Amino acid sequence: MTVIAEDFHKLLPQGIRSRIVDNSNGLDVHILEAGFEDAGRPCLLLLHGFPELAFSWRKVMPALAAAGYHVIAPDQRGYGRTTGWEPGFDCDLGKFGMLNLVRDAIGLLHALGRQSVTAVIGHDFGSPVAAYCALLRPDIFKSVALMSAPFGGAPALPPVGRDTGTPVPDIHDALANLERPRKHYQHYYSTRAANDDMWRCPQGVHAFLRAYYHFKSADWIGNRPFALASWSADELAKMPTYYIMDLASDMAETVRPEMPAPAAINTCKWLSEPELRYYSATYERTGFQGGLNWYRCGTDPEMQRDLEIFAGVKITVPACFIAGASDWGIHQKPGTLDAMQTKACARFEGLHLVPDAGHWVQQEQPEAVAHLLVQFLKHS
Repeated sequence: MTVIAEDFHKLLPQGIRSRIVDNSNGLDVHILEAGFEDAGRPCLLLLHGFPELAFSWRKVMPALAAAGYHVIAPDQRGYGRTTGWEPGFDCDLGKFGMLNLVRDAIGLLHALGRQSVTAVIGHDFGSPVAAYCALLRPDIFKSVALMSAPFGGAPALPPVGRDTGTPVPDIHDALANLERPRKHYQHYYSTRAANDDMWRCPQGVHAFLRAYYHFKSADWIGNRPFALASWSADELAKMPTYYIMDLASDMAETVRPEMPAPAAINTCKWLSEPELRYYSATYERTGFQGGLNWYRCGTDPEMQRDLEIFAGVKITVPACFIAGASDWGIHQKPGTLDAMQTKACARFEGLHLVPDAGHWVQQEQPEAVAHLLVQFLKHS
């Protein structure tokens, strides 16, 4: 486990270090750490989402370390400076499946000499990974904080006696047949074209990410989310186009009109141009396919069938949920927010919607998020 010195170290708050760890599951994992000086500290594992990195936790890590924790944030499989994963679309997709992502987390903790962690904390696509960590190994993951993506439980088993010859209504066909034809972003992210659409987009990766992050933040005035009535095309189409895209558009085309003005960029306190440059330089090097393979697993019926064996199993450790008040992500799957609180988690201890934050809540409002996490950890 060799400590590495990277060009981005000046962007990291004081007290955060960067190094590479072999996780014994095929990866050399790049991690950021805070509170590492005292080996006896309780541990927190922070799992990022898409299109993010361990770097996304930089603003909350010092406060969590100051509260007495050893804080670990990895670049997950398919991301950033972590290596050992198979690149490209034509890969062994199973390596990006949920159970292997949980194995990655356990392997990392084992490599660091940790038998357990006080909490696993996941944001965006890191949220379901954190949820399955807690659901499958409560002996290792003693509590869980989910952020921006509610967890409604493992996929349900198919109804007994269902007539398999009867076609199931296809939400993607229904979206495509709307008066304004649309498509679901996760379905799009599962296509072969998605990576190059973003990686090789005309505006460049840096401008693409600036528009993407802005569009999903509280800075975009159109983010005024509300609960949707059902999983139907008409209801889903009420969401912004970063979730329910125009049928003929790719993601780079979708976000391009929402590029903030130079003055807004210069005054953006939660994501400066140097900070964004770290993201863009990383994705210019790696492309987006590693993270997109997670979406492919999520939309693959056979891979989802593997998770049906956990249908009805509840998360039994203390759980909480944190999201931005301006985040549409909490409503993108109607009914899931309620199911998380009433069915999926046996010990759900609080839902917190942070004012003046959109999807990137731990970056937009890091002080509020750190405070909520510390309070949860004290009482869980």
